[in-house]
Amino acid sequence: MTVTPPPPPVPHPSLPRDRAQARAAARATACAGGTTGPQGSAGPQGSAGARPRVERLRVRTEDPAEGLAVLEQVYTAGQMQVCEDVPFRLQQEVRSAADVSLERARLGGVMAAARIDATGTVRVAQLLGGRLVFTDGTPTRPTPAPFLLPVRPYTCRWDDLDLRTVTLDLERLQALAAGLRGTERLRLRFTGSAPVSAGMARYWNAAVAHFRQVQLEHDEAMAAPLLRDQAFRSLTTTLLHAFPSTFLEDEQAPATASRPAPAGVRRAVAFMEAHLAEPVGLPEIAEAARLSPRGLQVAFRRELGTTPLAHLRALRLEAAHADLRAADPADGQTVTGIAARWGFGHTGRFAAAYRQRYGVAPAETLRD
Repeated sequence: MTVTPPPPPVPHPSLPRDRAQARAAARATACAGGTTGPQGSAGPQGSAGARPRVERLRVRTEDPAEGLAVLEQVYTAGQMQVCEDVPFRLQQEVRSAADVSLERARLGGVMAAARIDATGTVRVAQLLGGRLVFTDGTPTRPTPAPFLLPVRPYTCRWDDLDLRTVTLDLERLQALAAGLRGTERLRLRFTGSAPVSAGMARYWNAAVAHFRQVQLEHDEAMAAPLLRDQAFRSLTTTLLHAFPSTFLEDEQAPATASRPAPAGVRRAVAFMEAHLAEPVGLPEIAEAARLSPRGLQVAFRRELGTTPLAHLRALRLEAAHADLRAADPADGQTVTGIAARWGFGHTGRFAAAYRQRYGVAPAETLRD
């Protein structure tokens, strides 16, 4: 078997060469001449030049040079060598929204070597078929269980690969983890690649499936800033609890026994009401309350009998109710659009919560 590096691909505006550009382009929707499918348009229909709500890339090619350029773009891969005796084919899909990128690579043929620069990202993989081997020589075989890829540059090789990955920004994940723990001293470091349990592996897979099959299929919903923020927080919080890291080690540390003052709850409620339409979560609310996230949750349970985020949802339900009452269906306003504006991405669950609170369906309020 002869192994030779491919000829360098012809530069193309949609296939940038440096790492920073490549990461940004991984969420782009255009690729080299004619390889993109029908989802490769740059923006929603009828709004040329507008930023798409869900960004998509779909590539199918049997040209090694073109395929390796795509892999470089999506995975910041370099120093790639292919076995020229084996026919090459690549099907690459990417869907991105809410600072999360979902990729799937179906690669026929043999990659003798590739160096992946994962600096600044966290990538969770699921091997659906084929073989993937890292530099330590340990093969990873197809399994339903997800696993963390290295968060540093690494070398690997594969053949007849079918790989699904979820990519998140490490800096934003670090900020979320520190906020949830209520301390800037937390330095997020993953201490293992496998989920902490089979149950947490299923929990992660379910969260990714929901993001892929529900949230990414609704451009209108993902256009709402609150829903984009909630999607990121939900997926990243699941990741932090599913894989071993310093985040979980900090969770096992003993909590302080101090009793949070009711004033902290009042500050938290005032902050929620002032920032109701903004993408805020538990870390931001706790900071405004001058409490740790744990302390804030304890205080809310004791003073209000609920959680901070449940109280935030109740306030946003009130805001949605006010908008439904003021809206005119003739202006094109819909229950789905108003619900999404206030962070309710599932219309059915919104309608159920609304009916429980107000005794009528939201559509009735909109019509009245």
